[in-house]
Amino acid sequence: MALLVLAVTLPTLFLSGVGAAAQNQSQSQQVNQAAAQVLVWTADNSYTDYQSMPTTAVAGPATIVFETNPSTGNTFGMTHTLTFDASSPGYNHDVNVNILASPFDTNGGRHEIQVNLTPGTYRFFCAIPGHGNMVGELVVTSGGPTDTTPPQVSASVSGEKDADGNYVGSAVVTVSATDTESGVDKVEYSLDGGAFQAYTAPVSVNQVGKHTVGYRAADKAGNISGAQSVTFTVVAPQQKDTTPPTVSAAVSGTKDADGNYVDSATVTITATDAESGVDTVEYSVDGQPFASYTKALVVDQPGAHTVGYRATDKAGNASDVGSATFTVVSSSPKDTTPPTVSAAVSGTKDADGNYVSSATVTITATDTESGVDKVEYSLDGGAFQAYTAPVSVNQVGKHTVGYRAADKAGNTSGAQSVTFTVVAPKQEDTTPPTVSAQLTGDMDWAWNYVGSATVTITATDAGSGVATIEYSLDGQPFAPYTKPLVVDQPGAHTVGYRATDKAGNTSSVATATFTVVVAPPAAKTPLTVTASSRCVGTSVYVAVTAVNDGTVPATVTLTTPYGSTTVADVAPGKQAYQSFNARAKQIGAGKATVTGTSFIDGKKVTTSYEAAYNAISCG
Repeated sequence: MALLVLAVTLPTLFLSGVGAAAQNQSQSQQVNQAAAQVLVWTADNSYTDYQSMPTTAVAGPATIVFETNPSTGNTFGMTHTLTFDASSPGYNHDVNVNILASPFDTNGGRHEIQVNLTPGTYRFFCAIPGHGNMVGELVVTSGGPTDTTPPQVSASVSGEKDADGNYVGSAVVTVSATDTESGVDKVEYSLDGGAFQAYTAPVSVNQVGKHTVGYRAADKAGNISGAQSVTFTVVAPQQKDTTPPTVSAAVSGTKDADGNYVDSATVTITATDAESGVDTVEYSVDGQPFASYTKALVVDQPGAHTVGYRATDKAGNASDVGSATFTVVSSSPKDTTPPTVSAAVSGTKDADGNYVSSATVTITATDTESGVDKVEYSLDGGAFQAYTAPVSVNQVGKHTVGYRAADKAGNTSGAQSVTFTVVAPKQEDTTPPTVSAQLTGDMDWAWNYVGSATVTITATDAGSGVATIEYSLDGQPFAPYTKPLVVDQPGAHTVGYRATDKAGNTSSVATATFTVVVAPPAAKTPLTVTASSRCVGTSVYVAVTAVNDGTVPATVTLTTPYGSTTVADVAPGKQAYQSFNARAKQIGAGKATVTGTSFIDGKKVTTSYEAAYNAISCG
């Protein structure tokens, strides 16, 4: 077969309508300085795929290199293009590149262009007819750790509830989402099984009945949270309440023979409302202004008394005023017992039991007879003064607080005291944290890290404690450190790191320098595998052949749906063969599986292959 090679001088770079915009963009992006990263595509004699191409990059300036010539394997003089897709949905369209290259053009088949990449995915392909399989994707990240965690999302329902927990009139669903890595991109909700739609504000649901609101969120890295839901019921408002509460009072206590209450009487007021419910209950003793009723009322003043009472419901309906009349008489001997009084000291203590910065003294007095009239305290031997609220002592040193109380019968308790010490807070933390970094990974003979290096940063602070740890990769801006940093880009790298404690002290920037090299390709056992179907009489046979293309003996296993066999020690250049009887007159198309195992550089290497055979009928 004759091979015709055409040597044609072609333009180095052609731009379509969108390409013209790309050229202007390229010129503005270059600004006569090299891009921060170089991305290289190469093409050889193949028209089904590029000889090499990048699949990942970091957002920012980049130099795109496209080369096809004998050095890249293009010995036929084929023409190729590198075209960035500027129209297909789901891809970035902000970089429009269309490079036409030939080994015989003025640049010798090598072309460069500067672009500015943004996070997302770019699709590229060869635009020459017949080269449609030369296609790929370039994934551009922001340069930080890859975000694989979906947002945290929650929902709360608010509104007026009835006694059964249903929402009266309407319910408002508020959806909240957080994402500590790439950040929340969008929040969506679905009402009662409908399609999800954008959530921009709390959702008000006023349709009477049971409802389910689904919700989910996506972050800027494309992670979507699992759909969750909240279920609730909306009921119609009740009819307007125009009926006031029912209110009553009961008087209890010890009575004498005349029906008078001895020493005291307790008035218990009860109110009920079957519609909107009781809002407030009030009482009045002996014509005084009405006051809020919160607990049973004890009346211990000797004499005749009248307690008025009333209630208001939540709709604003007030009952008529009811009243209870009774008389309290005194039969107890004169009160000669002083009040019982105690004091408690509170505050933050140090290891020695001293109070740091301040101490608060709370005094409590009780009197079961005539009742407490007044409580007094004295600080460090000073004059006694009225106690109306807990006493705060913040003067550094040892202190004594004296205290006493008097009841309404004039009995005064003996003065008591409590002693304590107040100390100043510790000195302010002015020492920055101690921070270090450790490198781990597989290394070659030259102490380079093969494939990737992992940087683990550790910080300690014996004073206020560590607040934040930050790192910078190859001079980029510092970013929060939350987990070990994996660096897999080949080349020399420098990681700077620092830490700040809770007092605001920041350590000096330290660095860790290392080199990452590309991992060598994996070894394989090379085989050439074929399979075919044929008729022997009216029976179908499937024949499988595997030729050892390696330089060492190999053990070969031939497998079809109709059987399997293993041939040991197949010498280089020799083959393993087996014809399998399908035990049928006809079979459909299928595949045979072949595995080859050999020892390469002292390591056992197993490689699998497949070969297709055709459908056949033998009468």
